[in-house]
Amino acid sequence: MRIGHGTDTHRLAPGRELILCGVHVPYETGLLGHSDADVATHALMDALLGAAALGDIGVLFPDTDERYRGACSLELLQTVVHRIAELGYAPVNVDVTIVAEKPRLRPYIDEMRKNLSERLGLPMGCVSVKATTTEGLGFEGEGKGMSAYAVCLLTQATDGGNLP
Repeated sequence: MRIGHGTDTHRLAPGRELILCGVHVPYETGLLGHSDADVATHALMDALLGAAALGDIGVLFPDTDERYRGACSLELLQTVVHRIAELGYAPVNVDVTIVAEKPRLRPYIDEMRKNLSERLGLPMGCVSVKATTTEGLGFEGEGKGMSAYAVCLLTQATDGGNLP
């Protein structure tokens, strides 16, 4: 078994859509980034890659590569899941925490979990997504950006794959 931890941060900017775990959340600003800037999915990808010792999303999907401009992070997540499967690992469970003062995310959490569940090949009971505020403190509390943290557990896949 392997444990991974990931984190990501993006600024909020006008003229961008707010996308979290593949869900379009109605809000006056969105996250700024090379891809869709889905901070939660980015943190999860880094956790998965870290658990498999494959580096981070900047290695796999560099922001200098135009192929990833505006890319859907859920599609990138599927690539990450495929890469860890090639090494003989499969996710067991994941836990994602989104840090944002606004908007309130509770109405969107179940859809976020469903999106991640489908991409990871896990039952929803093994996929946790939570949101928290910083009670007005820091850049998240001031509404300047959002952060996300993720942890995951990988296990050796039943087919053995290509373990290092």
